[in-house]
Amino acid sequence: MATAAASRVEVDVTVPTGRVTLINPPLNVIDLSIMRELQPALAEIESRSDISTILFQGDARVFSAGVDVKAHLPDQIHDMLTSFHAVIRAIVASRKVTIAAVRGACLGGGAELAAVCDMVYTARDANWGFPEIKLGCYPPVAAVVLATLIGQKRAAELILTGRQFTGDEAAALGLATRSVAAEELESVVERTLAELRQLSPAALAHAKRAIYAWDAIHFDKGLARAEKIYLEELISTADAREGIIAFLDKRPPKWTGN
Repeated sequence: MATAAASRVEVDVTVPTGRVTLINPPLNVIDLSIMRELQPALAEIESRSDISTILFQGDARVFSAGVDVKAHLPDQIHDMLTSFHAVIRAIVASRKVTIAAVRGACLGGGAELAAVCDMVYTARDANWGFPEIKLGCYPPVAAVVLATLIGQKRAAELILTGRQFTGDEAAALGLATRSVAAEELESVVERTLAELRQLSPAALAHAKRAIYAWDAIHFDKGLARAEKIYLEELISTADAREGIIAFLDKRPPKWTGN
């Protein structure tokens, strides 16, 4: 077994599985540091022919409460969005089978990261959601992929209201593969990894490519368009600035519609 540790991302490899653990207590907020650590970590895993699966996880209490809100301010938003989307693109393009194990909060960018994995196992009492609209923003990755995963009307409701929901509902919607009691999550994930371990890495990689053949045509163009709207139109609005600043000031936002 080989282990490599970074300050906020731990990568542990037990062939054929690479385990990627987010370590940024208390809520595993995904900041620029984590994004920049994830990119080379995923590239290293991708280059290894002896790894066929990647497991993304948080700690025993939380998967991730999302991307650092401070990184949504104008002086950081471009770096944040491009860095985070580089991670998402790496996961989407991976030839490995990607799995997310979700406990506790799985919000915003954390929910987007989980959503683009091939399989998602969630604790029933996990807290899912895409709350960016409440900050005067929107989740670009979710805006592109959610309709494919759960249907346009359900995707629109989750993105446009920002409401939060349980792991049970995530599974019922089709956003998660299965929901289980929190104490059973580890054993369910390990059983899935054991099943995958018996299969051909080459066959898994090619099957995965075929499954997403149609979606792959549209994902990059869709995300590029969502990024453009975010960076060139949304972020210049007064409401986008107000939503972030109000959150950081711990006060209700005062929307103007501008």
